[in-house]
Amino acid sequence: MTQEELQRVIEEAASEGARELDLSGNELTVLPPEIGKLTQLKKLIIGKYKYNDAGCIDGTIGNNLSALPTEIGQLHHLEKLQVTDNRLSSLPAEIGQLTNLQTLHLGSNQLSALPAEIGQLTNLQTLLLWDNQLSALPAEIGQLTNLQTLHLGSNQLSALPAEFGQLTNLQTLHLDSNQLSALPAEFGQLTNLQTLYLGDNQLSALPPEFGQLTNLQKLHLGDNQLSALPAKIGQLTNLQKLHLGSNQLSALPAKIGQLTNLQKLHLDRNQLSALPAKIGQLTNLLWLYLGSNQLNSLPREIGRLTKLTNLELDHNPLKSLPPEIQTKGFRKILEFYRQQLEQETDYLYEAKLLIVGEAGAGKTTLAKKIQDQNYQLQQDEISTEGIDVIQWKFPLLTGREFQVNIWDFGGQEIYHTTHQFFLTKRSLYVVVADTRKEDTDFYYWLKVVELLSDNSPLLIIKNEKQDRKPEINERELRGQFTNFKETLTTNLATNRGLPEILNNIKHYIQKLPHVGTELPKTWVKVREALEDDPREYISLEEYLTICQQYGFTANKDKFQLSGYLHDLGVCLHFQEDDLLRKTVILKPSWGTDAVYKVLDNPQVIENLGKFDRNDLAKIWHDNKYTDMRAELLQLMMKFKLCYKIPNRPDNLPDTYIAPQLLCANQPDYTWDETNNLILRYEYKEFMPKGILTRFIVETYPWIDEQKLVWKSGVVLNKDQTRAKVIENYNQREIKIRVAGNRKKELLAVVTHELEKIHQSFKRLKPEIFVPCNCQSCQGSQTPYAYPLDALQKRLKAGRKQIECENSFQMVDVRKLIDDVMEQTSGAQLQRELEQKKNESQQSFMPEPIIRNQVFISYSHEDQQSLTELQKHLKPMIRNQKLAVWDDTKIKAGAEWRQEIEEAIAAAKVAVLMVSPDFLASDFIAENELPPLLNTAQAKGLTIIWIPLRFSSYKETAIEKYQAAHDPKNPLSRLSEAEQDGAWVDICSKIKEAASKINQV
Repeated sequence: MTQEELQRVIEEAASEGARELDLSGNELTVLPPEIGKLTQLKKLIIGKYKYNDAGCIDGTIGNNLSALPTEIGQLHHLEKLQVTDNRLSSLPAEIGQLTNLQTLHLGSNQLSALPAEIGQLTNLQTLLLWDNQLSALPAEIGQLTNLQTLHLGSNQLSALPAEFGQLTNLQTLHLDSNQLSALPAEFGQLTNLQTLYLGDNQLSALPPEFGQLTNLQKLHLGDNQLSALPAKIGQLTNLQKLHLGSNQLSALPAKIGQLTNLQKLHLDRNQLSALPAKIGQLTNLLWLYLGSNQLNSLPREIGRLTKLTNLELDHNPLKSLPPEIQTKGFRKILEFYRQQLEQETDYLYEAKLLIVGEAGAGKTTLAKKIQDQNYQLQQDEISTEGIDVIQWKFPLLTGREFQVNIWDFGGQEIYHTTHQFFLTKRSLYVVVADTRKEDTDFYYWLKVVELLSDNSPLLIIKNEKQDRKPEINERELRGQFTNFKETLTTNLATNRGLPEILNNIKHYIQKLPHVGTELPKTWVKVREALEDDPREYISLEEYLTICQQYGFTANKDKFQLSGYLHDLGVCLHFQEDDLLRKTVILKPSWGTDAVYKVLDNPQVIENLGKFDRNDLAKIWHDNKYTDMRAELLQLMMKFKLCYKIPNRPDNLPDTYIAPQLLCANQPDYTWDETNNLILRYEYKEFMPKGILTRFIVETYPWIDEQKLVWKSGVVLNKDQTRAKVIENYNQREIKIRVAGNRKKELLAVVTHELEKIHQSFKRLKPEIFVPCNCQSCQGSQTPYAYPLDALQKRLKAGRKQIECENSFQMVDVRKLIDDVMEQTSGAQLQRELEQKKNESQQSFMPEPIIRNQVFISYSHEDQQSLTELQKHLKPMIRNQKLAVWDDTKIKAGAEWRQEIEEAIAAAKVAVLMVSPDFLASDFIAENELPPLLNTAQAKGLTIIWIPLRFSSYKETAIEKYQAAHDPKNPLSRLSEAEQDGAWVDICSKIKEAASKINQV
């Protein structure tokens, strides 16, 4: 707007006696003196906020004013003045003449000081001064006694005047992002404050008077230098949100337990080594952030925080909390501490010792010598087939007994890939080497243990047969493996060195982090009862009964214990598997023996890994297996040891393949080498065995004619597109070629499945090589290849082209990456693959699932919306058109988690009531959504979701499912009448979905 245009606007407003004038967004540099003519103005806008559809501030619309004219003081009727987002460096003294001003917005300017006359604005209620350059405030600011909202964030204030305490009507105060190192004692006079932001300053302490701010509901003190909190903080009993993250707190006062109305507490990124027991009194807490501290333990009283929906504990050395519990999510953690709180505690002194190495090295002899030093070495010691599990007990100085579960692993190469499923963390490992043979690949065994056991401690034991003593390069191994503890020597024929070995095992196994963990006493009692049971397995019902006999009352606690014992390797209970969860395997060796009986069976070996249920009936003919063949077969499937050949004729029995027994020779097949997509994984440091066989099991539905598969390669065929994936173990690489119509999509599925396998190994990071697409390399059988990491790094640095080392042509970096790594393109194919695998698993289900109801998933914060939906569904329910379940159906005293699981299993339609609270709920994310989404992928369930409010649903899997209402216009934006119409339409869609879907 030009000055002439502005003059006309002002003249017109003056002649009309305008009460409001908006001049924002006109690139004004000067406001003319004539502005003083607008004496009737009540609202003048020279810069303002911009809002998005959700009603949140989304930027500003300003001008370029560097000053206000003195005539501004003539606008005596002005009640609201907005000069947001300009270039004001000062204010005229005449600003003090605007004595009727109630709202003054001066944010995003360049003000370095305020005139003393600001104190004359005694009717001011809102003053926004954020994002300026204020280094001090005039004492006269204390005269603004009617101020309710004051925003001084993002300035350069280093101190506040004592007169600040006179602002006794303040309700909201922003002082964040300044340079405040202390607060005046008078700060305690601001007793009407409800919201206070002091984050990102330099506060090292709070004055004792801080405790007088008893009306505070929100207090932000993050990013300061606080090393302690005053005990009087406990007087702030109305606090609902308290942010103390990124400070230097080493302890909390016990009085913090008095903040019983707290809903959110941020204590992350401090130096806390312990929490007071009184924290258990904060029973209204919904969010508790404790990440990045030095917490070794948590008080058991934390189990009282039953309303928590989010507990963050990452980056703490929680030694006293079993990792098996930590990894199960915060609800399991709370349940663990609740049980400690409710009952006596005891200690479980038990650990796992795993003995690995090459075949014939003496592993079995060592295991038996550990168990019984008087064991006599057999002339022809039978090599372990699969895994043997035996126990060894030794007394502790306390009088208690320590039990070691020794797992003796067969060394034949056929077992190496399957052993990987039993190598557990928080165990002690022993690598046995036969010094006579000198065939032990120490690097291989140490690397396997490192990748699969989370760096558990490891001993090397050299079995010096015939007293030969070749050396190993210990220094090099210690430099690469921090978990490598000792090298010990023995002659197992004479027991030389055996006492030293036993002492070292005792020493290191007692130092494992879980040993001596305080556990609920009922846990220890049930563990002892299971150990004394002579059976190989018991039913889930029997296990639950045993738990009940020893004092358990809640099923969720019983399942938590079986999960803990499963992770320790004491027993096996696969809770997430519909068939296997019905059995608790008390003797893990029973299950592993059964698996290896199949892999070692001569007929299965001769048939190159092929077997059917008739073969299994012969292999598992012993009484201990006959009633459990379906479960044992599912166990093999669970461990990715076999897959079912799909699409067999109805008159033929189901046939299975164990891919590690496939023929090593590649079958004959044709391949079109033109216009292929090529990718290569290179495992420079180490390549675990069995990656390709696991990949075969994951992709078996698409094996070309179910014939083009061999021990080190497979050809997949989907929708006239083929992928060949070949492992060259000696070269430590996997090569991929894809040809056909849907190359990018199929390649995305292949890389997705390989990445899943890679992620099961800690710290395994193969290098991916992308082929060049220059004119010379296109169509070449040996194109130049670039490391993907290097390309991504180059692109991030803004280098958009790179030279081909073969042709020296420049090629586009982005296109190189997109040619082979466009992962989103394979989403539909990925779903089809998962569906095929799920269909194959249906034969293991003991009985069909009857789905006959609508399951409603919602956040309790959205209770009002649930009530509306229930009201509109009522006629359909009354007419028996629908059966609807939500958690209000749970009766008092019922086992609520079990009821929810059963309701999900019976659902044919899932209705998700989506809001920010819904997406923020950990319980929904961990317990409701996964089974619903998995069943929906298998087409056993229809998902419909209702957008209650604007939310980040696009960041979740919900986005791909049908919305019952337009997400761009959620229900919260509709009038009451419009909402009624929307609910009617939503209920109609729910009824339609329920009538269409077939029962599974």
